Amino acid sequence: MFAKTFGVASLLALSLAVPALAQEVNIYTTREPGLIQPILDAFTAETGVTVNTVFLENGLIERVQAEGESSPADILMTVDFGALIDLVNAGVTQPVQSDVLEEAIPAALRDADGNWFALSGRARVVYAAKDLALDSITYEQLADEEWKGRLCIRSGQHPYNTAMFAAYMAKHGEEASKTWLEGIKANQARAAAGGDRDGARDIAAGICDIAVANSYYYGLMTSGAGGEEQKAWADEVKVILPTFEGGGTLVNVSGAAVAAHAPNRDEAVQLLEYLASEEAQKLYAEANFEHPVNASADVHPIIGEIGELNVDSMALTEILPFRQRASELVDEVNFDTFEN
Repeated sequence: MFAKTFGVASLLALSLAVPALAQEVNIYTTREPGLIQPILDAFTAETGVTVNTVFLENGLIERVQAEGESSPADILMTVDFGALIDLVNAGVTQPVQSDVLEEAIPAALRDADGNWFALSGRARVVYAAKDLALDSITYEQLADEEWKGRLCIRSGQHPYNTAMFAAYMAKHGEEASKTWLEGIKANQARAAAGGDRDGARDIAAGICDIAVANSYYYGLMTSGAGGEEQKAWADEVKVILPTFEGGGTLVNVSGAAVAAHAPNRDEAVQLLEYLASEEAQKLYAEANFEHPVNASADVHPIIGEIGELNVDSMALTEILPFRQRASELVDEVNFDTFEN
């Protein structure tokens, strides 16, 4: 009926007049979009696929569950490995089988069933006053009385710290972990709060001598990406790669998963494959000063100058079961309450 009414020529003209649907992919992310925007812009420039980001500081799982099958989310991106597992356990992801991803990302840094993929690594390091006679330290020594009133750290409930605390518990047990947390609390120079860059700021101000932070923040400050004020903070500190006794440095990962009801699944997989590519991993290193998960990509020179990273051998999956109890211990010792 349609063809009889309009004719073949009319149909052809009509089809040519209707523009093709624009390709897009939607990311729900708990990491600041600005940190990865240069990489997303490069992806769009190369593929023509528009990337839309929604930043959710909290409530990512709840948002996706509430939206249900009508959710526009294609990719779910987090700043913490534990949060990736939470997505899978909540049933808001779907498996992806991709030879590209499997070749680029080591097996230990992706889900065996393809439900999540690590995209970058961040070492949990120690910032120290530049003139401090300190060249090495273990995570265990952060609780030593030597540092009483001299240590700065962000909230104990932040994922960066709960991951570190859970790793400690996996190695030393619950009782020793509680004692260790009490020791770190006693060593605080001010309330456990703020961000990792604030540790460098407070060292520069003479409030503390050491601070616990992620490695990439040092790169952001040193490069001037955070402005001249933050560059001045970085000039006052040196970075030490701590290790666990008998082990290595804790490295957490950011990563992503394809949403269970992704309306643009093909584009989502395409973006994940791009993010794992040598090109994008190089951009990660240049833009965010993070450690690439793709072994073909080099770390940024600023991060490389910190020293050779000896990653702790304990798998992230071994740490995960202790995360909840570590979080509970933070509250039990009133970690974030400052007491002179």
